[in-house]
Amino acid sequence: MHIYDERIMLTRTLDTATESLAGSALTAEKQLLLEAVGNVLTPLAQLCVGKGITIQMIEERLREAFVQAARLVHADLPSNRLTSRISATTGLTRREIARLENQPARKREPRRSPVTELFMRWLADPALRTPAGKPQPLPRQGSAPSFEALAQSVTRDVHPRTLLEELCRLRLAEHDVSTDTVRVLQEAFVPRGDWARMVGYLGDNVGDHLRAATANVLGDGNQELEQAIFADELSVGSLAQARSLMMQQWRNMLNEIAPRLEELIAADRQAGRVQDQSLRIGLFTWSQAMLPVSPLTRP
Repeated sequence: MHIYDERIMLTRTLDTATESLAGSALTAEKQLLLEAVGNVLTPLAQLCVGKGITIQMIEERLREAFVQAARLVHADLPSNRLTSRISATTGLTRREIARLENQPARKREPRRSPVTELFMRWLADPALRTPAGKPQPLPRQGSAPSFEALAQSVTRDVHPRTLLEELCRLRLAEHDVSTDTVRVLQEAFVPRGDWARMVGYLGDNVGDHLRAATANVLGDGNQELEQAIFADELSVGSLAQARSLMMQQWRNMLNEIAPRLEELIAADRQAGRVQDQSLRIGLFTWSQAMLPVSPLTRP
């Protein structure tokens, strides 16, 4: 009996070792992914802690996201099997999944507002730029080129005066009452003083960037353009010059790509093609002090 027990134990030990070896590649892959996720979560945690968002609030949203992702992966399953498969995929109980799916849907604001579209069109339209390539001041009223005409080309549902007041409130433009003209104050849509729009852009821009990177990781790496340039050993003065260079590159990209996209949209509309696709193109910089390098790891 003792020998039999030893044989059973030996067999189980060998089975466990075999399973461990077979799963070691997956474990290493998951470990690498968890490290990457940690890099993504760290600045998110800093933002939440800075604004009083607790881990319980984030956990609830994370559970919802896991359920939504699993539902998409298993969309071909019949409904009577779907909840069980979502549970197995996410690690959540069936009761928890039912609770999450029975919650009222959250209202989401449109991803592109008339103010955003007006401002970006003002920056990108060659007819609205000076010979130096800067957005030209516009008469507030009158035929094109004017602020009124620009606003009406974007929407007829919102009065130009309302759009102007919103641009001024966001400190993106100013109205010179003495000449009754409007001019751009900055050449990037950074809605200072508007918390809702700032966090909205954070979610949209970072979210789409992460979606692009995720599509590449889950695919063959060629699904979306997602590249970056990294440089270190810069001085503070050189960093300021680099930021200025990147701002100029953004202006160049905006001036070249935005009009071309408008042409493509117009061509699709004229040809009667189904216009059900969206595209986000971005450019970002991030700088920080270099981490200390050990003499043993220095190249």
